[in-house]
Amino acid sequence: MKTVIIHGQSHQGSTYNIAHKLAEKIGGEITEFFLPKDFGQFCCGCNTCFTVTETKCPHYKKLSPLTKAMDEADVIILASPVYVYHATGAMKAFLDHYGSRWMVHRPEVSMFKKQAVCISTAAGAGMNSTNKDMADSLFYWGVAKIYNFGMAVAATDFDSISESKKKKIESVTSSLAKKIVDRAPKVKPGFKTRAFFFIMHLMQKNGYNPKDVEYWKDHGWTENERPWK
Repeated sequence: MKTVIIHGQSHQGSTYNIAHKLAEKIGGEITEFFLPKDFGQFCCGCNTCFTVTETKCPHYKKLSPLTKAMDEADVIILASPVYVYHATGAMKAFLDHYGSRWMVHRPEVSMFKKQAVCISTAAGAGMNSTNKDMADSLFYWGVAKIYNFGMAVAATDFDSISESKKKKIESVTSSLAKKIVDRAPKVKPGFKTRAFFFIMHLMQKNGYNPKDVEYWKDHGWTENERPWK
């Protein structure tokens, strides 16, 4: 299996350690990127990805290694510490660049056969809203199965986390890794994703964006073809 981790920060703290631990337990090949070191550009709002092609995005070349790694991976891990109850600005800026890949536009076929995990930590609270920041993109990309793990570590670095919390981290990451490995050969989108895809299928029969309409028709999705089959 191939796992790619997108870290929403460049330091190796609690969130990093949990994400990396999970990837190691899943096994196989691990690729990691650190934001904003590996990608730190803000979306320009030029709409080029929507109306022309994502390859004409001003940041396409810089973003390409991360996109390629996600497209080739079996598992995507998005990891962010809680910053004011949300994901880091670097993570948000990264995800902003994939708006044209949402199901309402031109979703990447491979996403419908992947699993993904959102991981967040905080000294106290905000993990749910932070994970939702990342999970929203994963869902609208069409990722088949999404897991969330948020933890109040009550510490500012991994070494300072209490032994009881570290035991919980070990337990949860082991359980998650087993689920991911067991489901890998047969993972398919759930009802919510399929239902949303069906609504988009109806919309794209007479869509407003010619590039989106063309993409859906070329894949046969406005008829009976589906990306998870």
